[in-house]
Amino acid sequence: MRPILIIEDDPVIAEVEKDYLEASGYAVEIAMSGDLGLQKALTEEYDLILLDLMLPGVDGFEICKRVREVKNIPILLVSAKKEDIDKIRGLGLGADDHISKPFSLGELVARVKAHLSRYDRLLADQTRKLPAEELKIRGIRIDKLARKVFVNGVETILTSKEYDLLLFLASHPNWVFTKNELFEKIWGMDAYGDNATVTVHVSKLREKIETDHSNPQYIETIWGVGYRFQL
Repeated sequence: MRPILIIEDDPVIAEVEKDYLEASGYAVEIAMSGDLGLQKALTEEYDLILLDLMLPGVDGFEICKRVREVKNIPILLVSAKKEDIDKIRGLGLGADDHISKPFSLGELVARVKAHLSRYDRLLADQTRKLPAEELKIRGIRIDKLARKVFVNGVETILTSKEYDLLLFLASHPNWVFTKNELFEKIWGMDAYGDNATVTVHVSKLREKIETDHSNPQYIETIWGVGYRFQL
């Protein structure tokens, strides 16, 4: 069974989540404080983390940041905080999704399944034996085999989804994609999507690949439509 870590200080919510996920075939552990959750997330092996934001000890934002520095497993924020700024902050720190309390447990399980399926596809892509390929557009070089990106000869560290988003856009230069299309292509979901995720990841990408991210030369915003990668 696939291991999942729930970091949640409300025992009722944690146990209900655990019961539903175990009924769906997952092996679930619970950490009821931020300190314990961070320790387990960094030292033990899980395929996905369900992470509350408001925790005793280390808060969810810090946990997300610390875990994302060393692991690419899916991180789903589960929180009563509904403000967009909190959602955007969490996504900007590397979270893959956000679900607000109260929530449908069926939706929670569906999102978990969707993110794990996408994570499996990513791992398969990384281990598949393919000839070395590179994509070069002006100052950007993408090493597809190693999943590395170089900007003006210097390696730039991207998260897995930032890399996937960049590769997809750069592989379709001058094509305009809506946020919904990008969310479906990169995150592999439709009905459970939130295209604010795309906005956050485009912003983070620009910070990493653009000389002046306020005046982007690669990823262009097409107002009222979406984004395109400029040749």
